[in-house]
Amino acid sequence: MKYSKIPVARSIVALCVAKNIHHVVISPGSRNAPLTIGFTHHPDIKPYSIVDERCAAFYALGMAQQLQKPVALVCTSGSALLNYYPAIVEAFYSDIPLVIISADRPVERIDIGDGQTIRQKNVFENHILYSANLHSELVLDAEATDKKLQQKQFESQKHNEREINLALNKAIEGKGPVHINVPFYEPLYDLVENVNVNPLQILPEIVERSYTQKQLQGYAELWNKAKRKMIIVGVAQPNIVEQKFLEALAKDESVIVLTETTSNLNHPDFFTRIDTLIGPIEKDEDSEELFKKLQPEILLTFGGMIVSKKVKAFLRNYQPQQHWHIDPKKAYNTFFCLNKHFETTVNSFFTHFFPLTENVQSDYGTYWKEVKSHRQVRHEEYMNEIPYSDLKAMQEIVPYVPENYLLHLGNSSTIRYAQLFKWKESLRIFCNRGTSGIDGSISTAVGAACVKAEPTLIISGDLSFFYDSNALWNNYIPKNFRIIVINNSGGGIFRILPGNKNTDNFEKYFETTHQLQAKHLSEMYGFQYGSAKNSEEIQEHLKEFFKPTEKPKLLEIFTPRKINDEVLLEYFNFMKS
Repeated sequence: MKYSKIPVARSIVALCVAKNIHHVVISPGSRNAPLTIGFTHHPDIKPYSIVDERCAAFYALGMAQQLQKPVALVCTSGSALLNYYPAIVEAFYSDIPLVIISADRPVERIDIGDGQTIRQKNVFENHILYSANLHSELVLDAEATDKKLQQKQFESQKHNEREINLALNKAIEGKGPVHINVPFYEPLYDLVENVNVNPLQILPEIVERSYTQKQLQGYAELWNKAKRKMIIVGVAQPNIVEQKFLEALAKDESVIVLTETTSNLNHPDFFTRIDTLIGPIEKDEDSEELFKKLQPEILLTFGGMIVSKKVKAFLRNYQPQQHWHIDPKKAYNTFFCLNKHFETTVNSFFTHFFPLTENVQSDYGTYWKEVKSHRQVRHEEYMNEIPYSDLKAMQEIVPYVPENYLLHLGNSSTIRYAQLFKWKESLRIFCNRGTSGIDGSISTAVGAACVKAEPTLIISGDLSFFYDSNALWNNYIPKNFRIIVINNSGGGIFRILPGNKNTDNFEKYFETTHQLQAKHLSEMYGFQYGSAKNSEEIQEHLKEFFKPTEKPKLLEIFTPRKINDEVLLEYFNFMKS
């Protein structure tokens, strides 16, 4: 087996393998050659080559999201590293483990006018779990006898091995991004064979906290007294909660459970579309009375970020007496009334908590389930009468997505439209909601598709797609990958905001109107392309769209630019009746 001649490069590769990190996304460069050599020659590493570093980082994010273990990124020095930042921030807020390994110039080359050289030390300090700043290593010939140089080499090596361990362990233990910055002296391409690579190993330590019934007794007493209890589930991996706990919650008349499309949690008695519950109340003449009737005494939350702005506004204005959040790592005070953070898993919490609780007689669940049924009827009535629009296009898509697909949703309007529909329960649904940016949705979906056997669909708006179109510039896209682009010729979601929308200033600087189409990009990247401009054409295309082919497919759905906001805003007025 071939190795880089530089010891620190060998140590990084060996420790990644030792800690079960086998997927490495590499962007081309010269300064990172020792790392590229090491990773691409190792039999236990599966390397990927992605030219665009921003896409590469989101590609790795999608892989780590599905694998639920760290994926490594390798880049050269300079601005290449900074292109990782959007994905790093997403990983930081979404608890996704990424290992960023950046090549650097030696410290004496920084800020002297050397090319492709920037201040890389601690560059991600606000959004990183650990920054390992390694020492440059002198590479001594075998016959070197200078004891001072040998001691220096030994000290640098041991410092570097410890820092590499600490960084990799933090990614594993903390489920988030870490940065290893490694400066290299030239020569960079020299190889050695049959060397003994046995770096210091520090094992990760994962401690799972649990609560005793004695610790939970006081909270159970509050729970048993409350007649209005609300549970909200944010972004979550599939199967995060055991089914027996879902059944227990559904049977309690004093509990209502609100989930989102990205919660991946299903039960017929749960409220799967939060905005259809709360949006119509905002429009109702008796909104004050209805909101007070919905206001919980206890709010229990788990999962990640919540998409619905409406539920945030509601609970900030009508706060519960108690807000508890369950998560092993962190709790956001989203509603400004957090009382308790249970630092454990949801299943562990419920295992110890439920034996202390009892079902409470209440009309809370019954009343709001009746409202939910009424909303569904009104939803269907409204959808049957609206004109062709973004909302209508999404309605056409939903029933055609096959069972057991991996479904990724673009941010902005796509995820918000998706929240208004009930999707098949076998789908696993994801969206980059850590920072809610449009910049890496396609790349994330491509990365996810490359490590999952199941077929993958990404539904995206036009700006999200064109912004991240370099995501298709790689050789790893499986033929069962599907993209649906809803093209309304701009940032249509901005038309929902208040203000004068029919001005040149608005169209140019907010909506950013355009006439771009995805057809030529599809041809360039080897996708089978189709387009639709009305409901009938959408249905005709979708009948064939998910069938097996030798190429991935892209369907571009064109919708009118100016009526989408009116259709969506009127939706909530109609639903309140």
